[in-house]
Amino acid sequence: MTDQRSAIHNAVRDHYAGIARQADPELKLSAASCCGDSSAASCSCNSTVYDPALLQNLPASVTDLSLGCGDPVTIAALRPGETVLDLGSGGGIDCFLAARQVGPQGRVIGVDMTPEMLERAEANRIRLGMANVEFRRGQIEALPVENATVDVIMSNCVINLSPDKAAVFREAFRVLKPGGRIAISDIVTVGDFSAEQRAQLDQWAGCVTGAIDVGDYTDLMRSAGFVEITVVDKADADAIVTPAPGTPRILSARITARKPA
Repeated sequence: MTDQRSAIHNAVRDHYAGIARQADPELKLSAASCCGDSSAASCSCNSTVYDPALLQNLPASVTDLSLGCGDPVTIAALRPGETVLDLGSGGGIDCFLAARQVGPQGRVIGVDMTPEMLERAEANRIRLGMANVEFRRGQIEALPVENATVDVIMSNCVINLSPDKAAVFREAFRVLKPGGRIAISDIVTVGDFSAEQRAQLDQWAGCVTGAIDVGDYTDLMRSAGFVEITVVDKADADAIVTPAPGTPRILSARITARKPA
């Protein structure tokens, strides 16, 4: 099992490192190369999931590196002064959107395991002059964050990539303050993939075969200790992922929950 998890982590890291390396000196990705080989399963660069008003004054080096499947910032209902953690922060778009909402008295931490993405995110942070944002290298199954220090956790199309989602939710619960909340946009399914399908690492890295049934997903959150778990909405993810034939129904969902006070 450990070898399988390492293989998945390596496949995911290599996939997103490749996306980051395709950036030009201005950090702008071409649409054709956005998510790798168009013939393979891949998640789409998708800044269209955001309200255009949120993206005002963000440079293309941020919006063109948007790899999410939803808008967790909006459902997070952020307040000035809060500390926010983004799981799998990529190029940093959700961190920068959150930073605007929590203001200079707030703080935003992005965690990502891919050095190339962290490099792009830090360059964008400097370009935007956002002193209340920082990026840390780490895996979302073992967060480099202290206990009970975060008000809000966000994640955008990342938890589906983890080979140990139970650990992700335990870690999220650990770092949240009592009463803290989590807002997630992610790929989920109705039904399960076969063992053979889950073994296809290119499909896993492409946000497809790492996804699990939405009921199992919320059960893992509940087992970690979360309450008031709500699937805010879900929709077919055909425009976001390209699954192979014979897969279960794939959805893009937004999910919220809270750590008991």
